Amino acid sequence: MKNVTVCYFAMFREHAGVAEETLSLDVDTTADVFEQTRDRHGSAEPNGHCKVAVNDRLADWNTPVSDGDTVLLFPPVAGG
Repeated sequence: MKNVTVCYFAMFREHAGVAEETLSLDVDTTADVFEQTRDRHGSAEPNGHCKVAVNDRLADWNTPVSDGDTVLLFPPVAGG
């Protein structure tokens, strides 16, 4: 188990009901964090449409997560 702070933005924050929370999760990668928090908060968004960062640096879905890390989850952004 790792203690991970998860920061939510836009619709993820709306689904979670909080801007951030510290969770004890059994995760190895950012994809694992996304899946567990998505299930926890009932979001149906696939991770392929979203962005993720670890400790304020953009990351990909295979980025390892360590105890004490902060993972930021960003939903898809529309624009043109």
